[in-house]
Amino acid sequence: VRIMAFFEMVKTALKTVVQRPVTILYPAQAAKKTPLSRGHVIFDGSKCISCSICQRKCPSQAIVLNKEAKSWQINRFRCIVCNSCVDTCPSKCLSMDTQYTAPASAQDVEVFTITYVKPVKPEKKDEPK
Repeated sequence: VRIMAFFEMVKTALKTVVQRPVTILYPAQAAKKTPLSRGHVIFDGSKCISCSICQRKCPSQAIVLNKEAKSWQINRFRCIVCNSCVDTCPSKCLSMDTQYTAPASAQDVEVFTITYVKPVKPEKKDEPK
């Protein structure tokens, strides 16, 4: 049994010498992107209804919503790009872009203004009977 394990190890070692590496030299070579790639979260302030579901569902607490100041902020350093905020947003103001962002530091917090205006409900007209 030990001899078979030795031959398996030699086989693997010889393969790695002959074949090209599986990994790429990122960022010198661009990473392959697919429609399912998760790059970073995009926020559209014109659709946000300030429900704060994204803030509650964020496992890394990277999102902060301030209803009084009408601001939405994300800490890119804390964001783990898990897509849970995008999946739970009822107004679809969050989306996931396939492009990667530049490396972030702990102080990198992006602040967005919420510009959503609640539509006015049309008044019901009393119809004569």
